[in-house]
Amino acid sequence: MAGSKAAIGVDVKEITVITPSEATPSHVLPLSTLDSQLFLRFTIEYLFLYRSQQQQQQQQQQPLPPPHLRPPQRRPLPRPPPPPTSSSTAPSLPLSLPQPPLPPSPRRRPLLPPPLILQLTWLPDGAAALALAFNHCIIDGIGTSLFLHSFADLASGRRSRLSDLLPLPVWDRHLPSLNSSSTTTTAPLTSSRPHPEFLKLPDPTGFAKRFSQEALVPTSVVFDAEKIGRMKKMAAVGGGSKGKGGGYTGFEVVSGWVWRSWAGALGMEVGTVRMVEVVGWGVGGAAEAVRRAKEAVGEEAYVREVVEAVGAGACPDTVGVLVVSQWSRLGLDRVDFGMGRPLQVGPLSTDRYCLILPVCGQRDAVRVVVALPSSAVPKYDYLVRNPTS
Repeated sequence: MAGSKAAIGVDVKEITVITPSEATPSHVLPLSTLDSQLFLRFTIEYLFLYRSQQQQQQQQQQPLPPPHLRPPQRRPLPRPPPPPTSSSTAPSLPLSLPQPPLPPSPRRRPLLPPPLILQLTWLPDGAAALALAFNHCIIDGIGTSLFLHSFADLASGRRSRLSDLLPLPVWDRHLPSLNSSSTTTTAPLTSSRPHPEFLKLPDPTGFAKRFSQEALVPTSVVFDAEKIGRMKKMAAVGGGSKGKGGGYTGFEVVSGWVWRSWAGALGMEVGTVRMVEVVGWGVGGAAEAVRRAKEAVGEEAYVREVVEAVGAGACPDTVGVLVVSQWSRLGLDRVDFGMGRPLQVGPLSTDRYCLILPVCGQRDAVRVVVALPSSAVPKYDYLVRNPTS
């Protein structure tokens, strides 16, 4: 608990110190002007669950019985003992971890997480849970996927040298800066193009207060291929698609409907959502709004203008904002550390960030995770599972 000085008792069974193969560089790695923004200082968290070796062998040898013949509950498989020729030690070390001191200002707490945290937990039946946390100021979602695949290749022995990795690890965080050789800011944004992300909106529904004072409850909803197909048909009828290619993509219909359900569950009113019409739209209207937004930000000049504005001190308004990231095509469900493909994968839902993740074993399905204030969860769950045209 924050502010508590009580120590935490931990029994450490085994300590392994892994030292770098080469001396760690001591030079300073520069960050970009974007990385200095507090709204980008958070951790990207992953949880991978892997079967035990015995479970993998059983799955390969025995076909899965029909659902009506499966037992309601399965007991965990026993973990096989080590062979007689091997030896193992498990010393117990009492260790007290005092509560770390809090930073002088709560706004500086996001600066404390280290660049990478990794924890491997062996479960009683021999399965494994791998948890990772990345500091977003040095890596984004695509970067974490590249790192995880490279890390898995090294851990499993598929690659033995850093030079074998593709792509090669590089440090290019200075590139988004306005001027990589200077830390000074430039003049404010002068583009005549509208940038609604910087507009300050009224908050009559108490949006900011609900997210800061209510408990945030994570939600997880799966859209399988059949449901996404039905939503595409509904969107084609109700959206009046005039974009390139005619029909809507799976991302457009899913993210649009999640956005619509999220805004409806939070009781958004006209003037508190960036696209105010989305509150009353069906799947088609919401998908069309997402498509238009994608086309608007597809130009490099638009992205550069936003980077320049943030570097010059502009801060996006958070009222009525839902951040959606498409991570279902990053290959996260194929990260193999030598234990086979994971049973479950994905970042844990974090604040208002909505993540579209892969579903292990279902190629065209996606899992949508997002956290909402506790009072809005029942309505959101109903809306998002019942799309309308």
